[in-house]
Amino acid sequence: MSEVLVRLEVVQGRRMFGVSTIIGLGLTLLYIAAVYPPSKSLSLITLVLAGGLFIWAGFRLFRATNDAVILTREGLSTQSGSVLCSIDDITSIDRGFFAFKPSNGFLIRLKKSGERSWSPGVWWHLGKRIGIGGVTSPRQSKEMASIISILLAEKQNPKPD
Repeated sequence: MSEVLVRLEVVQGRRMFGVSTIIGLGLTLLYIAAVYPPSKSLSLITLVLAGGLFIWAGFRLFRATNDAVILTREGLSTQSGSVLCSIDDITSIDRGFFAFKPSNGFLIRLKKSGERSWSPGVWWHLGKRIGIGGVTSPRQSKEMASIISILLAEKQNPKPD
């Protein structure tokens, strides 16, 4: 295994706030459906389904945020073993204000498309883009993006022997 350059971990306060907010919304919708049921059955079904969906999403976020993103000289992977991309596949990195990226994170553009995947609150992969961030540490995220930029610059401009 290669040396770990940066480990991007979840901030527990953000994790708990996100999980409790999403589950709280689901419980609120179920409470409204039980205590103040709407007159139309379609509205009741919608409230119950939406409440259940938010509770499911909260538990999914809780499980997903138990992972970390690891950067090595070879590429990005997760602590659980999923390979996100290799450094050779990265064309650019975007940390800009208007980039379509997770909060406190960055966007990686790839040379080729990969399969769609998602780890709520940590990363997503859609086509030729990977978004990393969310409930992760802003300091570690900025550090990881900077080191990826350095690795890309080293690949483009190799040192002469």
